Amino acid sequence: MTETLPGAAIPNPTDEAAITAAVDQAIAAIAGAGSLDELKAVRLAHTGEKSPLSLANREIGGLPKDQKAVAGKLMGSSRGRVNKALADRTAELEAQNDARILLVETVDVTAAPRRRRAGARHPLSTLQDRVADIFVGMGWEIAEGPEVESEWFNFDALNFKPDHPAREMQDTFFVEPPEAHLVMRTHTSPVQVRSMLERELPIYVLCPGKVFRTDELDATHTPVFHQFEGLAIDKNLSMADLLGTLEHFTRQMFGDEASVRLRPNYFPFTEPSAELDIWHPGAKGGPRWIEWGGCGMVNPNVLRAAGIDPDIYSGFAFGMGIERALMFRNEVGDMRDMIEGDVRFSEHFGMEI
Repeated sequence: MTETLPGAAIPNPTDEAAITAAVDQAIAAIAGAGSLDELKAVRLAHTGEKSPLSLANREIGGLPKDQKAVAGKLMGSSRGRVNKALADRTAELEAQNDARILLVETVDVTAAPRRRRAGARHPLSTLQDRVADIFVGMGWEIAEGPEVESEWFNFDALNFKPDHPAREMQDTFFVEPPEAHLVMRTHTSPVQVRSMLERELPIYVLCPGKVFRTDELDATHTPVFHQFEGLAIDKNLSMADLLGTLEHFTRQMFGDEASVRLRPNYFPFTEPSAELDIWHPGAKGGPRWIEWGGCGMVNPNVLRAAGIDPDIYSGFAFGMGIERALMFRNEVGDMRDMIEGDVRFSEHFGMEI
């Protein structure tokens, strides 16, 4: 709401001296406005509905006819002078404001830039992608599954007997309530079972993912870690196919001088079973054999649990830890460094392994 100037009377629209005084007062106020906000207040006071000039202009309608023309000419020229003064002062103040903004926001293009530290993908992620790329290049598919898993998929279908030690609380995270028979998966092998149930034969899948075990966190153990497991189901597969697959994969990962060897072992879900060792030519301290993971031919009981006839089809499977692979492939001495979230650890590896 606009207001008249304090103590101002309504000028007579025929009184040239009074109108001129009001115009001079308005022009002086306009010239004295030091900012666009101040000029806005002046505009309202001297040209608003209740300003002296606006009120005087309304009085024209009540004048005798012989005075209206003179008063109208006087008021028109007077208000024109005020409006021109407003326009000129507005242009001046806007120019000053623009100049001030340019000064405040000036950028010194010769100054050294502020360098922001670029992040980097975690080396576990890039290594997992590297593994996946190798197997996709061999024609395999990537399969994934839930991390909260049914006991049947995690143990029973994989030929783990009810009294197997891996089912005990010291190895497995069980999910409440117990009658739900749910666990945090202890390996990605349940994804292999789901693949056998859901996919058409033959099957060649790689199953990477996060797994959970009740291990204490230390330099070589963590309760949450990553695995990749492979499964091949086809006719006439043998240990020779398993060995050739692992040998090709190992050379892709560690160079043409790398090789593999299998040592007999036992796993419930494979028969025969073996421990996989790799000859790591670039190991710190010199080339050496390093234990990497487990493998073997899929146990016929596992095939039967998935509805596959072991007399027609055979298969092989293998599994390795990604953290362990990163440790000996890139000489990481403490597994805790991988999970602390320090960007300096990831920067050391760059964007690629």
